[in-house]
Amino acid sequence: MPAAKITSPDSPALAELCARLAELGAELDRSGRWPAEQLALCGESGVYEWFLDPIWGGQGWDEEPTIRGYMALAAACLTTTFIITQRTGACRRIAGCRNEALKQRLLPGLASGELFTTVGISHLTTSRRHLGRPVLTAEATAGGFRLDGVAPWVTGGAAADVIVIAATLTENGTPTDREMLLAVPTDLAGLAVAEPLPLVGVSASSTGPVRFDGVEVSRDWVIVGPAANVMRTGIGGSTGGYETSALAIGLAKAAVEFLAQESRQRTDLQSPLDALRREHDRLRDDLLSVVRGEAACRNETVRQRANTFVLRATQAALSAAKGTGFVVGHPAGRWCREALFFLVWSCPQPVAAANLCELAGIVD
Repeated sequence: MPAAKITSPDSPALAELCARLAELGAELDRSGRWPAEQLALCGESGVYEWFLDPIWGGQGWDEEPTIRGYMALAAACLTTTFIITQRTGACRRIAGCRNEALKQRLLPGLASGELFTTVGISHLTTSRRHLGRPVLTAEATAGGFRLDGVAPWVTGGAAADVIVIAATLTENGTPTDREMLLAVPTDLAGLAVAEPLPLVGVSASSTGPVRFDGVEVSRDWVIVGPAANVMRTGIGGSTGGYETSALAIGLAKAAVEFLAQESRQRTDLQSPLDALRREHDRLRDDLLSVVRGEAACRNETVRQRANTFVLRATQAALSAAKGTGFVVGHPAGRWCREALFFLVWSCPQPVAAANLCELAGIVD
């Protein structure tokens, strides 16, 4: 029987999907296998439709319901939800471009879940910016561009039909100040997906390098560019966006709900539970206010608070679980490892600096 489509964040179908994702979470952490079943369930439930316009088969959700949907999914399974953010980032960049033929080729299959895509762009945003030369370059050819180098952080590259990558344009081998985004089919000669990195958390996301050795890509696959500061063109999203905070808040929610369950037999947990619940609700409401454009605080402030809160909430769950939580397979231990991810994932420098000062006990 086909899964019921999720048409709003209040849909009972979303609660049903999240319950199933939570059931599958423990085995996912133990095995480290790519969550094919979880992603298929999301496709059947219409999750991929949230992010795309109805003309491509999507539902075209606004920002607020999308963020609420992300929080619910993250509370159920952070790994699956993180993969979806990477898929969605690629979809939105394709959907936001002017290459109509590319959109017609890819977006219907991406909305339905028939196709899988992901991104390799961090080397132009938060990763490896300190190196003297670009790690991935594009040189113009008669029919398109030749790609050489590596996209160091790509999630689910082995499962992808297409990878949206960012590259620095070179001329006669010399880097220029222009960059570009391309949708690169993974079956092209010279493209190789390396073994995934052994991450502390979300290891089943199959995140690792993708190497390009003279990969020839025709102009039909160009999303945007060559242009200066291509990541600031407004095509499809930005580093450290609302979804990152939403996932942190969702993961913290799972930890808080675990404390609530434990508090039914342990009255000593009630006071910390109440405090964490209040903080969670304030943080959730502040994020949604920022999304609506109503809040005085900035997105970076909410992100910093979310980073701190998810660390404390998950560690509180581990403390409540005692030694049992320290055994592989228990969700509290997994949540603690996953919470560390937010210190490094798509973390803008001001947020990283503020979190570091906070951890060091430096108070303004």
